[in-house]
Amino acid sequence: MAELMDVYDENRHLTGLRLERAAFLREGQFLLYVLAILENPEGRLLITRRAPNKRWAAGSWEIPGGGAQAGESSFQAVCREVREETGLDIPRLAGAERFAPIDSYRNVDLARGDNYFVDIYHFRLPFSERDIRIDLRESTDRKCVTLRELAEIEARDGFLHYRRITEALKKEAGAISGIV
Repeated sequence: MAELMDVYDENRHLTGLRLERAAFLREGQFLLYVLAILENPEGRLLITRRAPNKRWAAGSWEIPGGGAQAGESSFQAVCREVREETGLDIPRLAGAERFAPIDSYRNVDLARGDNYFVDIYHFRLPFSERDIRIDLRESTDRKCVTLRELAEIEARDGFLHYRRITEALKKEAGAISGIV
């Protein structure tokens, strides 16, 4: 069964249109994706290695995330994606805490019909590596790393969304300290 996603306009308003994830998007049409920076109590970030059968970036290291299904909010999508990919239940682990993205960006690629918004969340949650249950259809490995180790992986092998993730964390740190 095809995965349907809501289509948004350039102002991030729902258009009422729903398309398959792989659809070619026209100018002014956008899909919504989410990414989750998952930080444990030791300050380490959970990363996963994409399965070799993935259509895009097979075998690459990344953080959990994916597309918002039709009818889902950004937060609902990030909770579902994290649960599917890692087994972690954000609402249960976070309690009543409310979350908003720490950063969002828009990508426009009219030649490939690949236009989308991405919301990046940062969750500080009580989990350890042994709590992680990866879905082998999605990922083949997982580990918790420091920011320095993440930079080393980026330099050695590349890391999906590395620049966007580090920029989001810098913005968040600046906002918390009152710099931004």
